[in-house]
Amino acid sequence: MSGIPTLEDLEAELGGDLSGKRILVRTDFNVPLDNGEITDDFRIKSALPTIEWLTERGANVVTASHLGRPKGEPNPEFSMDPVRARLAELAPGVDLRENLRFDPGETGNRDAFVAELVDGIDGYVNDAFGASHRAHASIVGPPQHVPSAMGRLLEKEVDVLLGLRNKPKHPFVAVLGGAKISDKLGVIEALLETVDSIIIGGAMCFTFFAAQGKPIGNSLFEPDMVDTCAELLAKAESMGKTIHLPDDITGTDAAGNFAQFGSRLGEGCIGYDIGPGSAAAFTDVIMDARMVFWNGPMGMFEDERFASGTRTVAQAMADTKAFTVVGGGDSAAALAQFRLDDEVDHVSTGGGASLELLENGDLPGLAALRGPSGV
Repeated sequence: MSGIPTLEDLEAELGGDLSGKRILVRTDFNVPLDNGEITDDFRIKSALPTIEWLTERGANVVTASHLGRPKGEPNPEFSMDPVRARLAELAPGVDLRENLRFDPGETGNRDAFVAELVDGIDGYVNDAFGASHRAHASIVGPPQHVPSAMGRLLEKEVDVLLGLRNKPKHPFVAVLGGAKISDKLGVIEALLETVDSIIIGGAMCFTFFAAQGKPIGNSLFEPDMVDTCAELLAKAESMGKTIHLPDDITGTDAAGNFAQFGSRLGEGCIGYDIGPGSAAAFTDVIMDARMVFWNGPMGMFEDERFASGTRTVAQAMADTKAFTVVGGGDSAAALAQFRLDDEVDHVSTGGGASLELLENGDLPGLAALRGPSGV
């Protein structure tokens, strides 16, 4: 992305020699924990190319990250200790500050906290793509005070995702799931300008069903978004684009028993996954594509009874010859659960950040790195 300094630019600005320089690297080590144990270190490993590039050139690297939502005060539940231990195994000698969100100055973007972050620092690197859609102190503050650059991970994320937005290969298919259409409204509207078709799964589909006048039983939906979904369907049709909705649903009947339905659910029924027919149809669309972006599961995949739709789509992402990008979050977790995360071209480290970059073409963290003219 033009205008954003790279690691090489930072090295040049610091005199062409990083030996002995103290570099603050904002990482995204917001990893999943279970009883204090890291269950997936993907985000830590993703930061290693940047950390190793700096340390190989003699820099003293200090990393900083948030973990969870500690609400601006120290909380042992969100201590960085497990991350620090794993980082010490992967990158010996690299420091890690305590959880940035233990201080309210982080989310509040307070000048005093920014000053503390850059105290004694010679340079700053943002490699936290997953947090770069937040105008938090550690993201937008340091570039105002010290020479700054984007890390290798941030650079790769931006290149891949803006490539989808600006240089798509057709047919280009977006696969969107999850619970709320309101969370993805902006990106759907933006993607309609670029993609050839959009596949809708997850509980989102029930709001679209309601917009079509179909009964949805007791399935989760957003009543205040029904009119918006009707408008999206009409807009897509007017643009010659296709929004693929499920033709069958898996869930529970009024008695709470496992059941399969068409796209009309009776009273008391609840949909939890796309059905096998829809999964097969969506697979066909994915297999015919040249580029696919996926964000959001097709159903409640954490429950094996309702994992089939997401598993089938994940397998299609692995099998297609298209260039495949998975937009972080639950989709990345599903890929990992089905052991297919190595079978796609790019797994983003940021769910919300990937959606915002696709929608707006920029992020607060990127604007900060470009300097005053880019903010």
